Amino acid sequence: MTAAQIVTRIAPSPTGFMHIGTARAALFNWLYARGRGGKFLLRIEDTDRERSTDEATQAILNGLTWLGLDWDGDAVSQFARADRHADIANEMLASGAAYKCFSTQEEIQAFREAARAEGKSTLFQSPWRDADATTHPDAPYVVRLRAPRDGATVVNDEIQGEVTFQNANLDDMVLLRSDGTPTYMLAVVVDDHDMGVTHVIRGDDHLNNAARQIQIYNAMSWPLPVYAHMPLVHGDDGKKLSKRHGATGVEEYRDMGYPAAAMRNYLTRLGWSHGDDEFFSDEQARAWFDLSGIGKAPARLDMKKLNNISGQHMAAADDAALLHEYKEYLAGLGQNLPNADKEAQLAQAMCFLKQSAKTFEQLTEKSWFIFAERPLSYEPKSAKALNNVSRGILSELTPHLQNVSWNRDALEAAATAVAEAHEIGLGKIAAPLRAALAGRTATPSVFDMMLVIGRDETIARIADAIAFEEPSAPT
Repeated sequence: MTAAQIVTRIAPSPTGFMHIGTARAALFNWLYARGRGGKFLLRIEDTDRERSTDEATQAILNGLTWLGLDWDGDAVSQFARADRHADIANEMLASGAAYKCFSTQEEIQAFREAARAEGKSTLFQSPWRDADATTHPDAPYVVRLRAPRDGATVVNDEIQGEVTFQNANLDDMVLLRSDGTPTYMLAVVVDDHDMGVTHVIRGDDHLNNAARQIQIYNAMSWPLPVYAHMPLVHGDDGKKLSKRHGATGVEEYRDMGYPAAAMRNYLTRLGWSHGDDEFFSDEQARAWFDLSGIGKAPARLDMKKLNNISGQHMAAADDAALLHEYKEYLAGLGQNLPNADKEAQLAQAMCFLKQSAKTFEQLTEKSWFIFAERPLSYEPKSAKALNNVSRGILSELTPHLQNVSWNRDALEAAATAVAEAHEIGLGKIAAPLRAALAGRTATPSVFDMMLVIGRDETIARIADAIAFEEPSAPT
């Protein structure tokens, strides 16, 4: 007999941007399923009709797609399954696992105020729980779960361990509202059961919900899924992640230029560990990921670690694949590469640009020399490097560049020869060359830049720099 197929899911609410914590939960579910030949499902919990929007739903789809977290089948709309949820509530009503409660909001509020005044529990206990059906009024009602009053409900959690909830502290929760619409608690259980979800891996803010949801499973005699409630993501100060800590939405990280592989690596490592491994591939993550590696303490978002991991992924990436993802990054910002020639130059430069860039934003900065148009504007520090002496040296270098073979060794030899003639180090020539080629002080190697932009453009930019008039000092 073969083991049942693993089925996990992510079930975000489309009420805003896709939070980085939701993305990590999705990633953990995806890794667990994909590493075991299972299915990863997507359900959009859009029952809150006032707050759910099509834009937020699209943000979820975009975020998962950008992260490379493919889901099986179509995304399921929870709202579209409302009739199925109601059918289960009515089935529970017929079996006696649920009952009709006619208590009004005013009566419930009055009960709680009286209990509070007497120092008693404010947990509402409906007077209709054991009422004779013949005494039911012709009035609006909700359907409540007939929860056990004695004993305890135990959540056997793969991360938190055995967590016990006394049933005396759990009320008869509402399954169907008075207008016939299902509640979140009922919908989640029905959907997870119908979708065949075997493992519910989610944030520990849902741990209390698990106890209530288990009672619905038991009432329906449905098998329980495996629960794994992981700690939430906190900021670097140990407090719940919020806007004051920086970016909290997945699309913000995409727009900041982090490669998707780097985000997958970093988010996998955020609260989960595999020995001392920090940098790893998707294949390794799928093979290694298990629930036992998830810690019980809240994970802390660390931008320094993210940048470090991102830099490693960019350096290790295939040049062509990195260029493709860079173009997608630009497109997301509403930008494109100017033409095929510039794209070819960028492809040629990718092998050295990626070695020092940690994000695509930094890649844009470091590739500036490719896209700069003559005449270049010089940053103040670069302008200072183009003094009378250095411009004279550039003039001497130019004839060598016009005739030399256009390869790195020959270019470096030509520059070295001019430097030695002036009894200066090569660095003294590199500074004005850097200014001439890019107009900036922080650039790739001058010889790498020259090879990429070619002989004609190199000589033309140097000629512009030679003609540059050093700003006079203020009097």
